[in-house]
Amino acid sequence: MSSNEEAGVRLDDKLIQTPRGKEVVLARHPKRPYTLDYAARLFESYLELHGDRVIGDSKAIISGVAQFEGLPVAFAGHQKGRTTQERVARNFGASHPEGYRKAVRIMKFAALLHNPTICFIDTPAAACDVAAESRGIATAIATSMVEMFRIPSPIVAVVIGEGGSGGAIGLSVADRILMLQHSVYSVIPPEGCANILWRDPEKRGEAAEALKLTAQDAFEQNLIDEVITEPRGGAHLDYDATAASVGEAILRHLAELREVDQNELVTIRRERFRKIGSFNS
Repeated sequence: MSSNEEAGVRLDDKLIQTPRGKEVVLARHPKRPYTLDYAARLFESYLELHGDRVIGDSKAIISGVAQFEGLPVAFAGHQKGRTTQERVARNFGASHPEGYRKAVRIMKFAALLHNPTICFIDTPAAACDVAAESRGIATAIATSMVEMFRIPSPIVAVVIGEGGSGGAIGLSVADRILMLQHSVYSVIPPEGCANILWRDPEKRGEAAEALKLTAQDAFEQNLIDEVITEPRGGAHLDYDATAASVGEAILRHLAELREVDQNELVTIRRERFRKIGSFNS
């Protein structure tokens, strides 16, 4: 069985007919390792914490405290789910506002102890249903971004699959942003882009090319700091090797960041994001 068939993608799908579209397919592979798979392999121990202390909890984002290479850390990451029941329960990795408020609560707690935070990004987008809107999803994402700019301890974010829209940005305000080789990072999924620009979802492959959403694209545009090589064929073929590469990269960047003064760390983080993009007068 081909990797496309395993991923549940039609062989005539417009995505797999373009180079960047193929990367989207790999990033969405249902057997790709998720946040909990990395937690089990990278952390000596971890404790998942729940609740935003406002409304409730979101299973689409998991967050907690852990021991990473002997270092106490906080962690937060999207979790899509494996079985149909779990995917529905986790809303396919699309978090409601509670997930972002929960993650920020735990990041701020870690900062009080001067502990760093590790974020794992893997979401098509934030939840956009009536419940999400009524509970303030846009405000929750914006607040998460603002609070992450203020946290005076190191933050490393890793895009492990889909880095989609505001759902990804809500956990991506970091000192270092890393991407796995076959992950994607974009303001909008190709399908949504095709619908908006051309009113034609069949142009999703063309949209993927226009969005320049691959890890290499992001690196060339200075949006990320490093592309982490995956095992040949993709991360889903070797969880242990992929986790080892991710862990080595995180540890290396954290070692550098922990040498930076806390006040300077926040200033550098803010300047980093101010420099993204270009403007024509």
